[in-house]
Amino acid sequence: MTLATPSFRELTQAVSGRLAGLRSSQPETMKAFGELGRAATADGVLDRKTKELIALALSVAARCDPCIGYHTQALVRLGATRQELDETLGVAVYMGGGPSLMYAASAIASFDEFAAARAG
Repeated sequence: MTLATPSFRELTQAVSGRLAGLRSSQPETMKAFGELGRAATADGVLDRKTKELIALALSVAARCDPCIGYHTQALVRLGATRQELDETLGVAVYMGGGPSLMYAASAIASFDEFAAARAG
C-alpha cells in the first residue's frame, strides 16, 4: 500500500477504520493476531523498544507505509530517539538497497510527525 496522504496519522487512522469490518467478520482471527503482536513485542531478553525498531526495519523492507506508521507511532510512545531510528534505518537500507532507502525517508517523516504531535 502506498501513502495516499502526506499524514501518517491520517493513514494509520484510516487503516484502523478499514480493519473494523474484518474485526467484525473475523473476530477470532483478529484477536489471535493481536495476541501474537502482544506476545512478540513483550519485554524479554530484548526490550519492547528494540523489538519495535526491528519491526520498523521489517516494515521498511516490506515497503508497507501503514506498518511504518504504526511502528513509528509505537516508537515515539516508547521514547525512541532519532539516533536509534536513524541507525535502525541504516541497517534496513544496507539490507534492502535503494527501495528501502525510499521507505526509510517515509519512516523519518512518520517518526517526526508522531514526535511533533506528542510534543505539541
